[in-house]
Amino acid sequence: MNRLISVLILLTALRVTNAQPVSELSLERIYNSRTFESQRMGPLRWFDDGESFTTLIYNVEDSGFDLIKNNSNTGGQRFLVRAKDLIPAGAERPLRVVDYQWSEDQKKLLIFTNTAKVWRYHTRGDYWVFDLTTKSLIKLGGPSALSSSLMFAKFSPDGTKVGYVRAHNIFVEDVKTGHIVQLTQDGAERIINGTFDWAYEEEFSCRDGFSWSPDGDQIAYWRIDASSIRDFYMVNNTDSIYSQIVLVQYPKAGEKPAKAKIGVVSVAGGETVWMNITGDSDDHYLPRMIWHPDSRSLLVQQLNRAQNHNKVFQCFIKDGSTRWVYEEKEAAWLETVDDFAYLNKGHTFSWISEKNGWKALYLIQEGEETLISAKGSDMISVALIDEQNGWLYYIASPDNPTQRYLWRTPLNPNKGRPERITPLDQPGWHTYQIAPNGSFARHSYSNANTPEIIDLVSLPDHRIIRTFVDNDKLANNVDQLGISPKEFLRIELASELILDAFMIKPIDFDAQKKYPVLFYVYGEPWGQTVQDQWTGTNYLWHQMLAQQGYIVMSIDNRGTPSPRGRDWRKSVYGQIGVLASEDQANALLQLKQNYSFIDEDRIGIWGWSGGGSMTLNMMFRYPDLYHTGMSVAPVPDQRLYDNIYQERYSGIPQLMPESYQLGSPVNYAKNLKGNLLIVHGTNDDNVHYQGTEVLINELIKHNKIFSMLAYPGRSHSINEGEGTTLHLRTSLLDYLKKHLEPGAK
Repeated sequence: MNRLISVLILLTALRVTNAQPVSELSLERIYNSRTFESQRMGPLRWFDDGESFTTLIYNVEDSGFDLIKNNSNTGGQRFLVRAKDLIPAGAERPLRVVDYQWSEDQKKLLIFTNTAKVWRYHTRGDYWVFDLTTKSLIKLGGPSALSSSLMFAKFSPDGTKVGYVRAHNIFVEDVKTGHIVQLTQDGAERIINGTFDWAYEEEFSCRDGFSWSPDGDQIAYWRIDASSIRDFYMVNNTDSIYSQIVLVQYPKAGEKPAKAKIGVVSVAGGETVWMNITGDSDDHYLPRMIWHPDSRSLLVQQLNRAQNHNKVFQCFIKDGSTRWVYEEKEAAWLETVDDFAYLNKGHTFSWISEKNGWKALYLIQEGEETLISAKGSDMISVALIDEQNGWLYYIASPDNPTQRYLWRTPLNPNKGRPERITPLDQPGWHTYQIAPNGSFARHSYSNANTPEIIDLVSLPDHRIIRTFVDNDKLANNVDQLGISPKEFLRIELASELILDAFMIKPIDFDAQKKYPVLFYVYGEPWGQTVQDQWTGTNYLWHQMLAQQGYIVMSIDNRGTPSPRGRDWRKSVYGQIGVLASEDQANALLQLKQNYSFIDEDRIGIWGWSGGGSMTLNMMFRYPDLYHTGMSVAPVPDQRLYDNIYQERYSGIPQLMPESYQLGSPVNYAKNLKGNLLIVHGTNDDNVHYQGTEVLINELIKHNKIFSMLAYPGRSHSINEGEGTTLHLRTSLLDYLKKHLEPGAK
């Protein structure tokens, strides 16, 4: 029986016609030209009135950005800050505005510029305050601050002060007088105040580590003690005639985490009051905290090391005493709750849980839970909790896991049912930045074959008021290409498990012939590849491969973060790499039954990071199905990855050693039969090059022939250095064409 349930071909966005001239894609055009560059939009900031917002507009004459205030109702615009106002004394050009923040009274502007990368993100830089009344421009940090040395600066609630982190200490600076108070004194390489270590940043998305109290009198902050975290050594061999050691404080799976604690200090300075949260600090995580509206206490999440028990404590800042408020337990793992906020004047807080089998928002009051979002489907994320008007706006897609739409439901479940806000005639991927009162939103839309469009819409009618970005130039350039639309399909396996997939066929596809198939894979809990959204150069790369004569496919296996319920996502606990590989292989077997045009002797697979690991899994576990693999920056041995990520999904190795043994591709390297290319940056701070060396030794041990490409000094993204991206893609294409013959037969 043919088990293919449906094929949803996205033809609406495809504008190529036979009458149009067709041009071919090339690596040079994709990666070394601006032909397919996507138009973007700078940061938009809503004001509290829910109607006004500011945007940045580039001023060619002044070589900088003007800041414009926009009115959503009237369409009116006026200049608030001119680029020429942002020229520092003695300089010739305006500051390059990377990001900005308004004071509460909208009379001062905090500008982030001259940024520097800290691991993955540009979180260090210079901060300036521009006073709209006096037209003064002041650089923060004082004379002792080095260039690009401040982090996470933010106004106090009354706009008179700015707090920031410098050299792992927290400072508060008076905007008017320039007086600086140093609030913490012990910041050092391994004592981190107001920000986080590598693992917290990477796996909990914790970067900004301090928060003003609502009354502006106190600052709450994290202190991370990484003294016990062992150094991982990377070697820089290319920037000097002698090698240089690059240290990363990196807790591997099986190692205890850095010690974290939370304290509160007066903005005038003095002793920190530490919150007395029960539990050993090196056996728990403190990933989230918020202030109570009365400024007298904090609400803190505490995860145990296994990340299957999340406790919530109310912490009183006067003496650091705490009381247990709420907790959740899970047989597999729990995510941190990001949409964690007080409502009802501090008597209620929001909570995200999968306890009913679906991701949903609850309101918690004195331990009592009220389910707010829809039953029987996943709420993917919160867009806005509009307490004043009584609405929860959220992103969901109950009928199609590959898409995203805006929904809303009353905060009082008795007052109505969930309703979809995104129009039904716009299938694809939608994101929203909603005004505080829910009346307007910055709306972004794309689908698999249509570049992003950004506009201003009114809510809830979703009427387009203004288009910010149309990407017409990019769309027209794509129109000229000989491309085949990305088709979405669902594959039903013999077990009645249904998997989402996409397929891109060659433009001159003939179903009577046979074609090689290249699978693009990720397959781990942090990535979903089958998405009905524009993916930029990745889309063009796969279209170019289709032009070369390959069918390109991707499949989302169980365990990926698809909105298909708790059991779908959590089924892989303790089986990372095992269950996913089984799903991918079974899907391939089913596809070969469904489609006679698949050449079963020419099957390839490629992926990056977790997808690199999955590529190894498929080549080693199912060597008779997959003939060519290209694995970029893989984790061959799960014991070598960081503790937060790997222990979350695989368990603590001392307690669940079999999970690591079964899940690590290196343990199956002896089964390799096909062609394998391994690519890695030697200074990858995330997925260490060490793992690739361990894999190479195992392949050598079993006399397995493979190809290897190392990029000296490159990180996990392998994009540093002139020509790197083009060289990498050229190498992948050359390897593919040599070992997986393109074209129909």
